[in-house]
Amino acid sequence: MKIQKSDSLQIYILLALAGGGMDAYSYLCRDKVFANAQTGNMLLFGVSLAEGDFVSALRYFVPVFVFAAGIFLSDNIRKRITGERFHWRQLSLIVEMLILAVVAFIPPSANILANSLTSLACGMQVESFRTVRGNAIATTMCIGNLRSGTYNFDKYMETGDKVFAKKSLLYFGIIAAFVIGAVLESIVIKYFGLQSILFSVALLIASCLIMIDL
Repeated sequence: MKIQKSDSLQIYILLALAGGGMDAYSYLCRDKVFANAQTGNMLLFGVSLAEGDFVSALRYFVPVFVFAAGIFLSDNIRKRITGERFHWRQLSLIVEMLILAVVAFIPPSANILANSLTSLACGMQVESFRTVRGNAIATTMCIGNLRSGTYNFDKYMETGDKVFAKKSLLYFGIIAAFVIGAVLESIVIKYFGLQSILFSVALLIASCLIMIDL
């Protein structure tokens, strides 16, 4: 049985690096709004509402809404692209790259637009890439991976079954890649500022090239 290249571990590592980079970028460069961690945005949306700060509330709500739109867009790409040589996930990545490339040149005065587009890209990524080696994986957030990694580690300690150990390492490895992506993006930001989102674009380009079926 032929394994789809888009399900390979190396692609998920690159995507997790990009995911951590996008979140660091939106938080550090774009008014401390999360591109991926929509739970955090929802929390801050609620806090802003309680404080009567409706401008801030909108700033946190719009990325949540657009993230959901990214999921919708990615799913519709999946339904319409059925070719074998050109996988639908490649088109999803190309759209994501183009969106992030635009973000790099949006001025600080339009941060709400920049964050919305970044969240749109993140929503597309989280929907397009959901499993590796039969395991549910997220490349743009860590909470689900942390739960699954810890659960499998506990099962390994309980049973001694190395299958659980390998799964646990898989989840914690993706988490590590996400954190490393955030670290690298933070360094790149010091030198390139708003254009540093292109670091994540480069990682997505590498992922897309790996998926090419020659």
